[in-house]
Amino acid sequence: MHTALPALGVRLRRVPLSVAFVSIIFLMVVLLAIFAPWIAPADPNKQTLLARLKPPGFELRGVTYWLGTDDLGRDLLSRTIHGAGVSLSVAVLSVVVSTLVGVTLGMVAGWFRGKIEIIVMRLVDIMMSIPAILLAVLTVAVLGPGFLNLVLVLGLTRWPRYTRVAYAQTLQISNLPFIKASELAGAGAARILFHHVLPNIAGPILIVATAEFGLMILMEAGLSFLGLGIQPPAASWGSIMSVGRQYLERAWWIVAFPGTCLFLLVFSVNVLGDWLRDQFDPRSRSR
Repeated sequence: MHTALPALGVRLRRVPLSVAFVSIIFLMVVLLAIFAPWIAPADPNKQTLLARLKPPGFELRGVTYWLGTDDLGRDLLSRTIHGAGVSLSVAVLSVVVSTLVGVTLGMVAGWFRGKIEIIVMRLVDIMMSIPAILLAVLTVAVLGPGFLNLVLVLGLTRWPRYTRVAYAQTLQISNLPFIKASELAGAGAARILFHHVLPNIAGPILIVATAEFGLMILMEAGLSFLGLGIQPPAASWGSIMSVGRQYLERAWWIVAFPGTCLFLLVFSVNVLGDWLRDQFDPRSRSR
């Protein structure tokens, strides 16, 4: 079995400074999300009405609110740290759902062809003709907000991109000699698809997943901002900014700090995605 992944390891050794920088940003956010219960200085849901809408650096009874407080006197630093975990969890699980569904359908359509191919690809065309955020808003409005529903909605609205890539790659690989040899050796379709085809299309799928990961973070923030995502008192960057927009003139920090974190995270993911694309497809660097 041939695979493009070992060759990638050689190219990964040459990492540009910009990629190393955004990798550090991404790693810091991930670590904050994982260790939020131990890093956050306070309970993110603890209300202190005497400290409502206080600016960064405000002190009360020996407690310093380094990023200020929100409308209920909750520590914004703690909520931002915990919000990283919520936003990343939704994005990761959504990407997993869409990858599993999309790649499986794409490989099946590309391998079996015929009616299965027609049905799957027509469904892909229909799904991609509808704006993803509109479809997500409509679906969440029907199913209701919440963590699980948000993951399912985001995952099940973004699988067509994976299907298209997996379908095209499967069509190319299915005619290669080592695939034909596996068929002659008596290997079944499932074994060929998951043991031979899947490892060879992992590169393009990883590129799509990286790009979709950044989009999932933005979509989660957007839906939570509209009140259709993570519900209070749980903290996500989108829901924090949704509260902050009501007090933008009086308490700019409620929007500014989570918004900056959101920008840095999505920016770092996009830069990493572009770099990964260049590793798998060097021709893209000359475009």
